Amino acid sequence: MNSVLIIDDDKELCALMKKCVEQENLSAVVAHGGLEGLRLLEENKDACSLIILDVMMPDMDGFQVLQKIREKNNVPVLMLTAKSDEEDKVSGLRLGADDYLTKPFSINELMARIHSLVRRYTTLNPIAGNVVATMLLKDMVIDKVNRTVTVQNLPVELTGKEFDLLVFLASN
Repeated sequence: MNSVLIIDDDKELCALMKKCVEQENLSAVVAHGGLEGLRLLEENKDACSLIILDVMMPDMDGFQVLQKIREKNNVPVLMLTAKSDEEDKVSGLRLGADDYLTKPFSINELMARIHSLVRRYTTLNPIAGNVVATMLLKDMVIDKVNRTVTVQNLPVELTGKEFDLLVFLASN
């Protein structure tokens, strides 16, 4: 079963999101701070299909948590923020967030985004589907887990879209 990790210090909002997620046949785990969230992710990393992450928390802000997550994990992250600043959204996306939702939000929009991100991660992500993690093509090595490419043992810098396109083309 796909699991959603909710990291937010607002306990009432967490309870509401957890209830909505579970009504959609997904499991949910809740953390009320960044450090607790990172610990729970480590414990549930194989089952976690999405992280919902609040930006403003007392112990560690969401940007710091996101940086720690991206050091080891490519699970989709949906950032929640009370701020509607473009700067915050851009910062989060550049740090590796997959989507952003500004509080207050509708539950229908939240659930649509959750389903979209989980579907993309579990259905369209070859790593989550247990497909071969490394592809060899002549002098090129494509590492799908670490999202790196080398040609003749030299690293090739690619954007996320370029990497995804290369994997698609190499796979077909």
